[in-house]
Amino acid sequence: MFGNTRPPAVAGMFYPQDPQELQLAVSHYLNTSTIQAEAVPKAIIAPHAGYIYSGPIAGNAYKSIEAARDKISKVILLGPAHRVPFLGIAASSADYFATPLGKIPIDKQIIEQLLNCGSISLLDQAHESEHSLEVQLPFLQQLLNNFSIVPLVVGNTDPQNISLLLELVWGGPETLIVISSDLSHYLNYAECQTIDEQTASAIEHLQPESIGFDQACGRLPINGLLILAKKKGLRVERVDLRNSGDTAGPKDQVVGYGAFWFY
Repeated sequence: MFGNTRPPAVAGMFYPQDPQELQLAVSHYLNTSTIQAEAVPKAIIAPHAGYIYSGPIAGNAYKSIEAARDKISKVILLGPAHRVPFLGIAASSADYFATPLGKIPIDKQIIEQLLNCGSISLLDQAHESEHSLEVQLPFLQQLLNNFSIVPLVVGNTDPQNISLLLELVWGGPETLIVISSDLSHYLNYAECQTIDEQTASAIEHLQPESIGFDQACGRLPINGLLILAKKKGLRVERVDLRNSGDTAGPKDQVVGYGAFWFY
């Protein structure tokens, strides 16, 4: 149990701990993005590595919601479990998630609704040191005015369950869906480019069956979104596809990152 606030677990590691430094870093990634969205997307896929590696790609993913600062009031946030293995989808008992930029309220009403219909369970351990959701929060804090979050860590589950959950919380233009995922891991630069191109194509063509276990750490939440996006007739735009060899790392072992918008 966290008490009422889940504190930051990876500030000072994945992103700056100092609030001013963090704000400057996020602003830099957003301001250097030159990509224009035709409209505010309903859902985005954004990476979750250390900001020096994936920050520029995340900046391109999030640039699209800038125009909806006062419209988006609810963010459904799904990311894969990296630390604690479990079955299903885990919510937190906390009332707030904190970053160095402040606290974000959790939408307890939606959490209760999902608990009551058996879509999720409470598992604070899954959230305690998990970075996949936390690294998204400063971008949201920088871009949105008054909003709440539904932070969900995805363990081992059928993507169909995720699709059903997303349909329950889909809402209207006030609700944004964020899927947190990196792509391939620790391949050499050329191999990474080949595999990530295949993954990006599968995402663009709404083909969850074409995304293998090693192609994205957030494969399950991505596939859940793709199932529902196909059902709802959404269109996908590939915004960015790079890897750590392009941003801040060596090219012998790289991690892939993609940014996608769903309309």
